[in-house]
Amino acid sequence: MLSEIRIESLGAISTATAEFDRGLTVLTGETGTGKTMVVTGLHLLGGGRADATRIRSGADRAVVEGRFTTTELGDGVAARIDEVLNASGADRDEDGSVIAARSVSRDGPSRAYLGGRSVPAKSLSTFTTELLTLHGQNDQLRLMRGDEQRAALDRFADVGPLLQRYRTIRESWLATRRDLAERTRRAREMAQEADRLRFGLGEIDAVDPQPGEDDALVEDIRRLSELDALREAAHTARAALSGDLDDAVDGDVESAAHKVGQAKSALEATDDTALRVLGERLGEALAVIGDVSTELADYLNELPSDASTLETKLARQSELRTLTRKYAADIDGVLAWARESRERLAELDVSEETLSGLERRVGGLEAELVAAAGQLSKARAKAAKGLAKAVTEELAGLAMADAEFTVSVSPLAARGDDSAPITLPSGTVVHAGFDGADAVEFGFSAHRGTDVLPLNKSASGGELSRVMLALEVVLAASAEGTTMVFDEVDAGVGGRAAVQIGRRLARLARTHQVIVVTHLPQVAAYADIHLVVDSTGPKKTSRVRRLDDEDRVAELARMLAGLGDSDSGRAHARELLKAAQEDRAQVS
Repeated sequence: MLSEIRIESLGAISTATAEFDRGLTVLTGETGTGKTMVVTGLHLLGGGRADATRIRSGADRAVVEGRFTTTELGDGVAARIDEVLNASGADRDEDGSVIAARSVSRDGPSRAYLGGRSVPAKSLSTFTTELLTLHGQNDQLRLMRGDEQRAALDRFADVGPLLQRYRTIRESWLATRRDLAERTRRAREMAQEADRLRFGLGEIDAVDPQPGEDDALVEDIRRLSELDALREAAHTARAALSGDLDDAVDGDVESAAHKVGQAKSALEATDDTALRVLGERLGEALAVIGDVSTELADYLNELPSDASTLETKLARQSELRTLTRKYAADIDGVLAWARESRERLAELDVSEETLSGLERRVGGLEAELVAAAGQLSKARAKAAKGLAKAVTEELAGLAMADAEFTVSVSPLAARGDDSAPITLPSGTVVHAGFDGADAVEFGFSAHRGTDVLPLNKSASGGELSRVMLALEVVLAASAEGTTMVFDEVDAGVGGRAAVQIGRRLARLARTHQVIVVTHLPQVAAYADIHLVVDSTGPKKTSRVRRLDDEDRVAELARMLAGLGDSDSGRAHARELLKAAQEDRAQVS
């Protein structure tokens, strides 16, 4: 629910705050005062296009903030709202509400904010779409489009699971078709590429390089090239440390171990604490000398005695360099190339067996797709009758007793060069679109007995307003708990029809928060909350005020005939208000 909106420097409004509650809220005001700017602000919060020309003259930017409460939402919608907030890093206020904001700069890009965090306009739109349904004259025009009509029928039919299953199968079918077509079209080219990859992989497998082997060979070759010098250095060092006769140069070496041992014994033979501590440290040195001596012995044992080892290493290095010249800068890169090539080779399979398998899979998926499209069409066709009947009954209640509303569901004919054709069991070739294989069309006739024509060819502006309102009343159950905003949905309507629109909006407000911008007193009289947008001061700055009972009577009198200050106008307004409230009580 929208609990508050704050607007700054938007159109005629300098700064204004409007508070909303449950039920039906109407906004009225003289033409040009800026009452439609409230709806414009909501469109901005909905992620709509930011128009810098809407910024108030003399201001650098316009700002719109909306506070939303989400405590009354169903579990599914609440979960989606939480997902958007978590993904955006947005925070709720202490009372659990969420603040959404949009700023429009005269010179720079617009900015969107959600829960105190800067977010893309799309994220803001995702959040508000779950909470707001906006209806203006542009939305009425959208109702003329076939995709909008199909979406309305799908809401009524509740075909979400069927549509999702159809889309999943369609995506797999299209991907497999593309794969088959690509393999068939590029069979020769892909076969040549596959041969090149197999040759390279065969050459690499024959050498069988190991990770990091080239670097290890460099170190081994360096060591083997200096073999005599390394052996002499290790022998001399071990003889100096341990004094082993095998390592002695002259057979009589007083080793470092022997000398350190003598020093240790001398220190430990005293009673002086400090000298004994030093003796213990020399014991540690003896242990280190012993360890190094042992490791030197191991090193000497591992040194090759055969000069041919160097030749073997050099030959191996040459084999590896052959690979690194062709496939990558080092052996790890060669191994990576091999992995990627094996994956690519699996994609390049153009054997007759593989192509036949793909053809069978395409056929199987197409059969599944035809079945899923048929189930979707059947559900839509069944729901179309119920929707047509329900909207026609609502139109009768909107002073259009002779009107007839129809919904037709027909196959979506495939074109000659269709990108996704499927053949139905009847033999009809249809286009498997993202939303199914059906064309949905709303028909309308204002008077029974006349031909029912497509809605975009038969309804006037006022009739279209009532058709849209009738649809929303019928579809209301599918969006329970959301806020519905109507901008002059009563345009081109008057008299008894206006009263019926007020009644329908009041009925809709039993399950939704409904906000209406209206110029009709018959509609405004049904409101729970009446807000007026008026101008004050020499610069004609607009403000939004909530009316009490007497102010409301004066505003209704002004709307009736511009007689806000006359006794007769006020009397007429009181009578209208009383009748509307009594009617509301009966409707409720």
